Amino acid sequence: MTELLELRGLVEASADSVAEVLLDVRPGGRSPLAATGDAEPADGDEFAVAIDGSRMTVVVDRAARSVSRQGEWWYRGVTSVEPDPRGSIVVHRIFNVAPGHRWAVRFVSRGPLLAAPTEFAEHLQSLARQLGVTARVLEP
Repeated sequence: MTELLELRGLVEASADSVAEVLLDVRPGGRSPLAATGDAEPADGDEFAVAIDGSRMTVVVDRAARSVSRQGEWWYRGVTSVEPDPRGSIVVHRIFNVAPGHRWAVRFVSRGPLLAAPTEFAEHLQSLARQLGVTARVLEP
């Protein structure tokens, strides 16, 4: 597994408060990462959903305050919440989990990697609105 991108942001609310919203990822949940469609199985912290014709496996780790979403081929995104004196740090990492095919992953991953910073900023703002606080992307 190779890390391709890491994004970090500050949300001015406690890590527990941010995680409560962020980890609510089942379809219809409050999280900006909430899945759409039907989840299989219907309950629990590990499920699969169809996204754009592909199967995405979602795993919530409440103890680690993280959620991972993994596609069928190369993509794995992990978003976690860490305590910080100013509130919480939300970290989003994108990994290549494909065995081999590095040239193909470089080509296919360009779109998701280019879109990730904007999507991450939108996710932070969604969390901030729901919690009634402010948030901002942190520079690397």
